[in-house]
Amino acid sequence: MATPSASFNPSPTWNWWRFSADFLAIRRPASFENQTLLHYMIRRLLWMGPTLVGVAVIVFVLMRLIPGDIVEMRLMGEGGMVSEAQIQAERARLGLDQSLGWQIVHWLVGIVTLDFGQSMWTGQDVTYEIWVRLPVSIQITLMSTILSTLIAIPLGTLAALRQDTWVDYTVRLFSIAGLATPSFWLGILMILFLLINFGWMPPVSYEHIWVDPAHNLTMLIWPVMATGYRYSAVTTRMTRSTVLEVLREDYIRTARAKGLAEILVVNRHALSNAMLPVITLIGYEFAFLLGGLVVTEQVFNLNGIGNLLVQAVGQKDYTLVQGLILLVAFVFVLTNFVVDILYALLDPRITYR
Repeated sequence: MATPSASFNPSPTWNWWRFSADFLAIRRPASFENQTLLHYMIRRLLWMGPTLVGVAVIVFVLMRLIPGDIVEMRLMGEGGMVSEAQIQAERARLGLDQSLGWQIVHWLVGIVTLDFGQSMWTGQDVTYEIWVRLPVSIQITLMSTILSTLIAIPLGTLAALRQDTWVDYTVRLFSIAGLATPSFWLGILMILFLLINFGWMPPVSYEHIWVDPAHNLTMLIWPVMATGYRYSAVTTRMTRSTVLEVLREDYIRTARAKGLAEILVVNRHALSNAMLPVITLIGYEFAFLLGGLVVTEQVFNLNGIGNLLVQAVGQKDYTLVQGLILLVAFVFVLTNFVVDILYALLDPRITYR
């Protein structure tokens, strides 16, 4: 005789609990998505502190390893004989007679209190020295990044959609020429062209854009064009490669098979997935431009952060170099943080834990 199998007839209460559990399980990722992203942002912000402290310590030690003495350079550069007592007195005034460990501690305490010290060469506050030159570098960086992005993304997308046609070859020639042309050399050609053909040169005195917009843009549009073209070439090639890779995916073929318009396929499905590497590249270009326009600033006689950094290293101005490197490191860390957050906004498949 077969043993009857036990059957389970769920009660209405049990069905309600099971439905509630399934509903909560399905809804949990969406309901906790913002909270998870917030926790990730908080962790990243907390990690910025140790990262910047590590950069500060490394830069501090490396600056002390550079041969030469800033005290001797300052005093003997003014001419005349300098006694050993004068040198020691100047070293004591600058705090260089203390132990290396104490100098590091003093420097780190100053970072926490936002006191970056005084320039060992000019005696001005490091914050003031940076603040005076920061608007020039920020404006060139922002305008160059915007210009390169406006040029690169449409051209790279167009080249990918018209692969192996004359449009693609023209865009590739444009980008290769930009990669092979240094921005400072292109800037020199611009100045010579304007001088020879029009007898005119860009202004040499800087005015803030909110004070005199015409004068400001007349001065900065040329370095922005030279720099923007150079970096648009890099971004154009990256955009073309990523869009070509995405266009070969199955979901793109599925979208086209469903009869979607090509513009919807490209804008809604292709570009949103192809932009992640491009955004990373744009972010790092932005961070690099803030302190990397050394030669371009010299060509156009711009008193920016890059030019100041070169002068500070040549003068062995320890405190000023440390402050500038810390600023550039902060921009890199902050840019990386913003790019990671943009990833989650552009691609819902990306989650942070």
